[in-house]
Amino acid sequence: MLSWTRGPYPARATVTPVSDPFDLPDLAVRTQGGAVVAANDEFFAGKENLVAPGPARAREDFGARGKEYDGWETRRRREPGSDWAVVRLGMPGVVHAVVVDTAFFLGNYPPRASLEGASVQGHPPASALADADWVPLLPLSDLAGGTQNRFAVEPGPRVTHVRLSIHPDGGVARLRVHGEVVADPRLLDAGPCDLAALENGGRVTGVSNAFYGSPLQLIGRGEARSMGEGWENARRRDDGNDWVEVALACEGTVTLAELDTSWFLGNAPGAASLTGRTPDGADVELLPRTPLQPDTRHRFVLPGDAAVTSVRTDVFPDGGMARLRLWGRPTGAGRAALQRRWEATARG
Repeated sequence: MLSWTRGPYPARATVTPVSDPFDLPDLAVRTQGGAVVAANDEFFAGKENLVAPGPARAREDFGARGKEYDGWETRRRREPGSDWAVVRLGMPGVVHAVVVDTAFFLGNYPPRASLEGASVQGHPPASALADADWVPLLPLSDLAGGTQNRFAVEPGPRVTHVRLSIHPDGGVARLRVHGEVVADPRLLDAGPCDLAALENGGRVTGVSNAFYGSPLQLIGRGEARSMGEGWENARRRDDGNDWVEVALACEGTVTLAELDTSWFLGNAPGAASLTGRTPDGADVELLPRTPLQPDTRHRFVLPGDAAVTSVRTDVFPDGGMARLRLWGRPTGAGRAALQRRWEATARG
């Protein structure tokens, strides 16, 4: 799991393996490009709610079709069978954990659920997914109502879509699909790419403090829409400073850095620096300590003369940041590593 270190940062941020699969990013959430592309029934509540960001909220209203819920709800079955919804992952990858959240569904939650995955090239229409090669990810498992039903999943092949089946019917508030991103390496060949981006395989491996906002949001998709969609630490009362370390999608050279403090007005860092880690473990300065402005998208051209595998961002002394972008290109060794991972996960 992430290295949640308090106080001044160590000489090098400690990188520890992820021991809790639920710490991995949600591959299906809408803010990262996930979408529910098909469902056999959504009579009471729309399928799109399954991948909405944030927890489900209670709704007291009644509509023409009954009580409204912040989730996906099917009608009561009067014949054998089960209901299903297909989710296109915003970030294809290897699934490690699943949360079937039945928040606020008490007398109408499904008693059991299962999950399958498929890997499909391109952008097929929903009608073509029925013929995909679906593989089991979560076997038929018991659910409880009003609960985040959490299941660890044995890692398998890379998948682009998942199919949630509920047995026999009922309502699910949210579906969370936690896993490791496995980006198509061909997408990184077209030109400079953001080597830190979650969708390209970047990972947060260490952070000093994340009291107000997760560091995963720093490397998320798109622009932050509010201060709540960035990384923000607590106010420091000592002589140290805060930091976050990101493992790049692969070994590469970084030539442009974006440090975006948008929405952070009275709580932006006063300055920041970037330090890269080379493949042999040495630290190299990418950006010296540089003043930052509130609510500003800062862009810095970097020398790009050192191959690095991770980058640590130090903020002085503390404060929030909306996004971190590290544009560059994979090295030959980095590109080869991406290809090996792609091929290994394709085989499962």
